[in-house]
Amino acid sequence: QVQLVESGGGLVQAGGSLRLSCVASGRTFSRSAMAWFRQAPGKERDFVAAITWSGGGTSYADSVKGRFTISRDNAKNTVYLQMNSLKPEDTAIYYCALNSRSTYNAVYAGMSDYDSWGQGTQVTVSS
Repeated sequence: QVQLVESGGGLVQAGGSLRLSCVASGRTFSRSAMAWFRQAPGKERDFVAAITWSGGGTSYADSVKGRFTISRDNAKNTVYLQMNSLKPEDTAIYYCALNSRSTYNAVYAGMSDYDSWGQGTQVTVSS
């Protein structure tokens, strides 16, 4: 079972930036699609961004496009989410997710595509 550990969350003012990291244990990371999801209080968990095995392909939710960037370092078993121009509506718990069953070097945007999840890291954006 792969373990995912997120870090980098915190409190930031609107317009600020944060960089989230997610480190994965195990040997399947380099052949696993990765993604970030988020869940605001009282709301469902939503897709934020996804990246292919190689890092050459990415996908973003419309609400974060142009502000957030997902990337990965397979040598470090780590996926990142650079968040710029943060808004109060970005406040949520952010979860990284791993798809160890992906048979294609593609992006996956559905929660059901992912079989391992981190514990989440809180991001709070004040106005």
